[in-house]
Amino acid sequence: MAAKRFLDLPGGVKMPTLGLGTGRSTDEKETKAVLNAALEAGYRHIDTGYAYDNEKFIGDTLKEWFASGKLKRQDIFITTKLPMYGVHPDRVEFFMKKSLQNLQLDYVDLYLVHFPVGFKYDENSGRPVSNAENHWIAEPKTDHEGIWRKMEEQVSAGRTKTIGLSNYNIAQIETVLKYATIKPANLQVELHVYLQQRQLVDFCHKCGITVVAFSPLGAPGYNKVLKQTGRKERQLPDILGDPVVNTISKKYLKTPAQVMLRFLIQQGIACIPKSTNEKRLKENIEIFDFALDEGDVKKLLNLEVGEKGRVRDFKFFEGLDEHPDFPFKISDMH
Repeated sequence: MAAKRFLDLPGGVKMPTLGLGTGRSTDEKETKAVLNAALEAGYRHIDTGYAYDNEKFIGDTLKEWFASGKLKRQDIFITTKLPMYGVHPDRVEFFMKKSLQNLQLDYVDLYLVHFPVGFKYDENSGRPVSNAENHWIAEPKTDHEGIWRKMEEQVSAGRTKTIGLSNYNIAQIETVLKYATIKPANLQVELHVYLQQRQLVDFCHKCGITVVAFSPLGAPGYNKVLKQTGRKERQLPDILGDPVVNTISKKYLKTPAQVMLRFLIQQGIACIPKSTNEKRLKENIEIFDFALDEGDVKKLLNLEVGEKGRVRDFKFFEGLDEHPDFPFKISDMH
C-alpha cells in the first residue's frame, strides 16, 4: 500500500505527511534543541499553536536556519493555531498577527481554529478571563460563521496560505462548509489505532479536506503536561505496549511507533508525532521504506475502541463538556 510523502492543499501548497508536533512548552533550550534535531533529521513540517508558548523559540530557530542558507522559507511547512481565547470574530486577526510576530514570518502555510469553543479574553491583561475559582470563562456560543469569515480574511491578506479546523466534529464542519467561500483545507484531530474516528476521516476525505493526526502514538507523555499545569494525572492507554502492535513491529523489524505512524499514513492521514528524544525523532520519520500488508492493516483496524481511547478530551477545562459547542461525544468517554 502506497503512502504519500505529501498531501495537496489548495493553491498548490504541499503538506509533508510526517511532521513534528511541538505541543506546549516554555522550555526554550529544549524546544530549540528538538527543533534543530528535527530539521537536521529532515523534518519539513512543523506544527505549533499560539497557546503552546513556543512560537518565539521556533521563530528564533528558523531565523538561524534561514540566515545560514541551510533552509529557505519555501522549504518548510508551518502550521499554527488560533488559541481558544481567540475563538471570537474580533480576535482572529489580532492573534494571527501575534503568531506571525512570534514566528518572525510573513506568512504561515496553515492556520487552524484550535477548538470550536472560545473563552473570554481580557485585552488589558493579555490573559483569558477567569472566575473566582480561577477557571476560564467560556463564551456562551461560538459564532462559527463570523470566525470563519475572519479566517478567510487572513488568506486574502496573505498572512496564511491555507486555513482549517482542529477538534471539530462532522456537524460543526458542515456548519462551516455552509458559510465558507474558502473551504477548510485541513482538519487536525487526535487519531491513533485506539481512536480511529473513521466516520470523521471519511467525511473529510469526501469533502476534499485533508486530515492530520495529533497524538498519533496516543500521547504517552500527556501526564507530564497535566502535572506541569497543576492538573490531576490520569491512567493513559499504553498503545506503544499493545501486543498486536508489538507483534507487527517485530515482523517488519520496525519500532511500534513506526508501525502506528505507517498505519495512519497508508490511509492518507498526515501525522505530527511529538518527541524530545533525538533517536525517536529520527526513527519516526523513517517510515517510507516499508509497507504494512493488508492482513496487518486489518489487525490494527481492529484495535479501535472509540471514545474510550481519547487521551486529549479537554475536560481539564471545568464544565467545558457541558458547552453547546463541545465537540466530543460524552456518553461513552472515560
